[in-house]
Amino acid sequence: MKTEPDFRTPELDALAQQVIPKDHFVFSADTARDRFFNDTRMLDVKQDVHNRFRTNPTSMIDHMIANLRLTGTEDLLDLGCGNGFILEHLRPHLAQGTITGLDIAPAVLEAARQRLHGTATPCTWIESSADELSMLDEDSFDRIMANYMIHYVPDLDRCFTEVRRVMRYGGIFHLTTDRPDSMLEMYDVHFTALKAMDAPQHLFKATPKGRLSLANGTGILGRYFKKVEKVVWQDQLRFTDPEPFMRFYTVGHNHCCASSEPDARLNEAFFAELRDHVRTQVVAAIEKEGYFAVTKYTGTFLCR
Repeated sequence: MKTEPDFRTPELDALAQQVIPKDHFVFSADTARDRFFNDTRMLDVKQDVHNRFRTNPTSMIDHMIANLRLTGTEDLLDLGCGNGFILEHLRPHLAQGTITGLDIAPAVLEAARQRLHGTATPCTWIESSADELSMLDEDSFDRIMANYMIHYVPDLDRCFTEVRRVMRYGGIFHLTTDRPDSMLEMYDVHFTALKAMDAPQHLFKATPKGRLSLANGTGILGRYFKKVEKVVWQDQLRFTDPEPFMRFYTVGHNHCCASSEPDARLNEAFFAELRDHVRTQVVAAIEKEGYFAVTKYTGTFLCR
């Protein structure tokens, strides 16, 4: 039986207690639509880096496919489908099924449409928020996904209530998110840089996924679903060149959310200095250890 890698160490657990703030960023759906996903760059960078620099031989897509338990005939709804990267990989497992992709951002929704254009699996594309599913009939889907997007949804109560309404008996709601200390090493160099710059205190916040994370998700989802199973998955990205990491940090994660929204207190000179501080630390780690590691603590809630 294959054993999944475990990257947790006492040292990383202790570091997380020192580094990860209790408060997390909160961003509106409008910000997500108009800034993060007004094009596909953020998603493209994350997807490329996660694939090229991972060390877990089981990819996140493989993890999802195993959890979804597809037979090939399911009707699947993807909430926040983004650019269709995940759906492209799932589609061969739904050869006799259907795909419905929903996203609030027209740019990435169009990218998904183009990505799956011409496939034999029927695809429907809907521009809407994940808490507005009134256009969908009840008992319509065997599988519903929400991957790394639930923290943007304005009304979680309405979202989960609607998911239950449109999900068929025996179906699975597949929600993927992170632990609050996922990618700890990236946040460590980021906060170290901010401290060296005496940066504004409001920047010292954790990922917005803290709204519903692997740490608190069981209790939240248990209010809506009879059975909630948590399946964890770990990976570690390893970089021997600082530049791919810097793209991941600046474009993929908006300087750990510091540049996610316009702020008159933070100009380009501020971010140039921040990048210099971060790059210096990453280069030092590569010279000392041979690579800079970013450990991912992530996983999926399977709700029935």
